[in-house]
Amino acid sequence: MANIGIFFGTDTGKTRKIAKLIHQHFDGEADEPKNINRASIDELLGYQVLILGTPTLADGQLPGLEAECQSESWAEFADTLAQADLSDKTVALFGLGDQEAYPDNFVSAMGELYDIVSDAGARVIGAWPREGYVFSSSAALEGDEFVGLALDQDNQADLSADRVAAWVGQVKAAL
Repeated sequence: MANIGIFFGTDTGKTRKIAKLIHQHFDGEADEPKNINRASIDELLGYQVLILGTPTLADGQLPGLEAECQSESWAEFADTLAQADLSDKTVALFGLGDQEAYPDNFVSAMGELYDIVSDAGARVIGAWPREGYVFSSSAALEGDEFVGLALDQDNQADLSADRVAAWVGQVKAAL
């Protein structure tokens, strides 16, 4: 088992694709990405470094909370994760959203994940600048930075590969 675990929630498969791209940039340093709905808390806690990804659905929620969600995902795992002791863990977050269709809650679910892992004691790395995005509001902003990598696969998919590469480099440097 590698020291880095990549876990994601997904509704349409876009977050899974980004998780796989992130995995490629870790050059064997991370285990294969795993859908959070197929993971146990013990499996997640077996890693020192966690890379956690989520799309933002409906009104800025983690997948699984809204009726339209096609899969169980982070919403079902959130309570378990919130009860865990993450004080010896380092966490990097990535989130997907649609800044044009949902400008009032762009990547807000990533902010929800941030609150969960921060409250559980994790050291969070991988903040990302807000420059290059056009949106009204996001629960994933802390000052002028997102709490993790923000991606818009609906409107800026052509920028994602470069953003992922730069972000993974930043995360590696912080480790």
